Amino acid sequence: MTRTLVVTVESDEAFDDEVRSAVERLQHGESVDSAHTVSFPSEELLAKTLTATTLALLRALSAHEPASIRETARLVERDVKNVHDELTRLEAMGIIRFEEVGQAKQPVFPFDELIVNVPFPHSRQDDNHPATTS
Repeated sequence: MTRTLVVTVESDEAFDDEVRSAVERLQHGESVDSAHTVSFPSEELLAKTLTATTLALLRALSAHEPASIRETARLVERDVKNVHDELTRLEAMGIIRFEEVGQAKQPVFPFDELIVNVPFPHSRQDDNHPATTS
C-alpha cells in the first residue's frame, strides 16, 4: 500500500470543516480517505516550506533512512544546525517524525509519495466548458 502525504492550500476554517465532516462520517460508519494531509493557509507559505532544498532533504530521508540529524546533514551536505531547524519545523507540521534511537533522534519521512493540491477557483459559467489543449 502506498503511503501518501497530501499537501494542500486551504484556510484553517476549511481544513477544520473537512476534519469535522470526516469525524461525522466515521461516526456513521462511513469510510474516510486515509491519506495524511498537511494544509497551508497560503500558496506563499507552501512555496517557502516545500523548496527544492526541502524536497532534497525529504528524498534523502526516504532513500537513505539516516540514523541521526547529523547523518542527515552529511547526506545533504548542509550545516547540522540548519538541518536540525528545518527538520524541527517539518516535524511540527506533521511532515516528518523523530524516533529515538539511542542518544540520537532519527528523522523519518514515512511516505512513499507527496502530492501537492493547489485549488484554482473559477467562475460557475466555466463549469460547462472543460479546458482544452492545443
